[in-house]
Amino acid sequence: MSQIPVGTTILAADIGGTHLNLALLSRKEAGFELVRKASCATQRESSLLEPVQRFLQACFPKKPELACISGAGPVQGRQIHLTNVPWDIDGERLARGLGIPVKVINDFTAIAHGVLLLDPTDRRQVCTLPHSDGSRPALDPEGTILIVGAGTGLGVAYVVRSGGEARVMPSEGGHIGLPVLGDETAELWRYLRSGFPGPPGAEAAVSGPGIANLFSFLADRQEKTDQALFASILALPKTERASVISSHADTDPLCRRTMDLFVDLYARVCAELSAVFLPTGGVFLAGGIAAKNEAHFLQENRFMASFEANYREHLDVITKNTPVHIVRNYDISLYGAARAGCEPGEIP
Repeated sequence: MSQIPVGTTILAADIGGTHLNLALLSRKEAGFELVRKASCATQRESSLLEPVQRFLQACFPKKPELACISGAGPVQGRQIHLTNVPWDIDGERLARGLGIPVKVINDFTAIAHGVLLLDPTDRRQVCTLPHSDGSRPALDPEGTILIVGAGTGLGVAYVVRSGGEARVMPSEGGHIGLPVLGDETAELWRYLRSGFPGPPGAEAAVSGPGIANLFSFLADRQEKTDQALFASILALPKTERASVISSHADTDPLCRRTMDLFVDLYARVCAELSAVFLPTGGVFLAGGIAAKNEAHFLQENRFMASFEANYREHLDVITKNTPVHIVRNYDISLYGAARAGCEPGEIP
């Protein structure tokens, strides 16, 4: 961490396609203290500056000395072109409007920074998934950390640590190929392939819209016991179907099978990424879907059973010794943005 003084007030923002979350945080000796936060609907805003100004007016006389803004999309200079939002993040314009330094980062970079602030022993912050033998491997304090988060998309980041220093690295790992687990998922691959110019990526199934894709795929292949529910789900915009499907997973067989397949594929994506990054510092499942469906991940040890299902024995050694956690702290991106804002790096 850079020498940003203790007591510095930081404006943190997390801009997604649905929600725009804002917070003021104060730098402490260890970590950050949340001073105030607010949320509004992204689609109802015409730019980022206006809601930020409203928020800061409500915080008066407390005001920030710097800002760190995170958004879903690649960072180009100090800008992010947001997908599914009719405006972009422009760090320079925001800095001029607010009169403070502004750093702009990717949303998953913020989440990765937030993971570094978590206490893995605190069950309010994380849920540790037991392995098939009941073990919970210890985290390597110097090991690489892998963060994978299914939400509107599938975010991936990793943290490299050495000598007590941690470096957050971005990744487009959510676009690795869609795993094939057997005949059903081979058919799923062909089903999704018809909708893309190339082979389908993992995000096509392991995300909120991915859950909707799985539901549509399975609907043609198994009996629909509740026709009214089925029709009501298909009548929703695709971005809104996942929450309804997951909320009926305990009562409707089609919804249950959809969530089962989602968890299986999520686990295999994490296993394949683990073979690349060797995350002895742990795999952290971020994003709202895992946190809101924790019971489904734990039921019959579903996630870990798929995570450990490898085709070579030496891969078993990797997955069976990799700690896996679900992140429960919904404010992790805001704390992470504050931490990133205090990291060394030029802020014009």
